Amino acid sequence: MSSTVDGPDPDPISDEELQRLTVGELKPHNAPIVLVEYDPEWPRLFTREADRIRGVIGDRALRVEHVGSTSVPGLAAKPIIDILLVVPDSADESSYVPAMEAAGYVLRIREPDWFEHRLFKGPDTNINLHVFSVGAAEIDRMLRFRDRLRNSDADREHYARTKRELAQRTWRHVQHYADAKITVVQEIISRDE
Repeated sequence: MSSTVDGPDPDPISDEELQRLTVGELKPHNAPIVLVEYDPEWPRLFTREADRIRGVIGDRALRVEHVGSTSVPGLAAKPIIDILLVVPDSADESSYVPAMEAAGYVLRIREPDWFEHRLFKGPDTNINLHVFSVGAAEIDRMLRFRDRLRNSDADREHYARTKRELAQRTWRHVQHYADAKITVVQEIISRDE
């Protein structure tokens, strides 16, 4: 697989499709992506959120993991803590969404066609809380990618270079930036297979 960012971008998801998946108003980004150097406070912020989430939904939180670039020491990232929450059935919103919303979390994305993914924003910390059902293949992929970046200096540096190059572009939506990283993410994950 090519690891450059000079080739064609994947077809970006349309505004209409993004709006269909978005709970509430879809607001265009229309700017480059801001990356910051690794902040040693990110693990503490994750732990605080993980404890709060467990306190809100109790044993329905089967797994809570720090994922994404903020979970990788030394990696530059958007200053948003990505959290993976595994529940028995993410499509069964009545079992966890009301409690999450009562605690100040805001449901922003509902993707029934992609592992029944749900995404919440946090009440006071900039987070992306990704919710999946137990057994969803995306759980393993997210954790394998995180662990690969934590354990491979070469892969971490390769990913950082790619992110920095892509971040300089103007992106209509942040999701388009995320989609543009898919090739390099798949390349890095494939090294573990």
